[in-house]
Amino acid sequence: MPYIENDVLLEARRVDLLTYLQQNDPGNLVHISGNNYCTRDHDSLKISNGKWYWFSRGFGGVSAVDYLIKVQNYTLPQAVEAVMGRAMTIPSFSYALRPEEPKKLLMPELVQYPYRAKRYLKDRGIHPAVIDYCIEHSMLFETEQYHNAVFVGYDPQGIARYAAMRGTVSGYKGEVSGSDKHFSFSICETGDSAELHLFESAIDLLSYASLELYQGRDWKQDALLSLAGVFMPKRPNVVPVALREYLKDHPNITTLHLHLDNDEVGRGATEGIIGGLKEKYTVLDEPPADGFKDVNDQLKAYVERTRKKEEPER
Repeated sequence: MPYIENDVLLEARRVDLLTYLQQNDPGNLVHISGNNYCTRDHDSLKISNGKWYWFSRGFGGVSAVDYLIKVQNYTLPQAVEAVMGRAMTIPSFSYALRPEEPKKLLMPELVQYPYRAKRYLKDRGIHPAVIDYCIEHSMLFETEQYHNAVFVGYDPQGIARYAAMRGTVSGYKGEVSGSDKHFSFSICETGDSAELHLFESAIDLLSYASLELYQGRDWKQDALLSLAGVFMPKRPNVVPVALREYLKDHPNITTLHLHLDNDEVGRGATEGIIGGLKEKYTVLDEPPADGFKDVNDQLKAYVERTRKKEEPER
């Protein structure tokens, strides 16, 4: 199951069902009297004073998250993403939560220089100049115990807040303890860039940068952001937390280029982002070319074609 940061979960659970339906599904609300409502889908599901109860089924809850899980059969990650997919107004009667300290990233022991991580990325077609850039800017590391490649994301103050891990000798994928997906792996050489390119993973991001470099283009001219993975949303217009945070921190962005995978999950996430942001941004759907599943597959095919062209005839 996808990992949910504790602060995101707490914020999602603060949203009551009435507020959620008013902002996301107002046609499903039926006003009874005063502050009492029911839904058109289930007339025995009553909403009152920030709580809800489904009398015909004998259960209820407080939050919109409870409703989506118990009534709409969402998983917890899907419910949280649905609630947090749009900016929501917390009603004045919501109970106050004690502010939490920012999550602390607990980095594992690291090797002095990430030789194996570098070799692993080169084997996947990543250009050496892109790899060296990440090492020099403290964005790429290697764990001492398992030699996993570590891709680090920073907040606007330059504090490391997120780290994705990828096995260099296995298919392992994971995150460092304390990672905050709001600040996932990204590259932004020019702080005033108006163009943002989006990818499912750090390796896809580096693959795009490599393709740009191999083809003689300036790979640092635009901002690049990994979404730290995506999933198929059950509700429309879901915007991943990493993207929402990035746009909040970079108000100069006007255009989004979506390079998500050519599979069901990638296409579903693309539709959610387009639906959620098309009114405020120019959103361009630019999946991997020639039907490749992801950008790294596209890069590896490009590198292989180039190698064959450069081989001397025997």
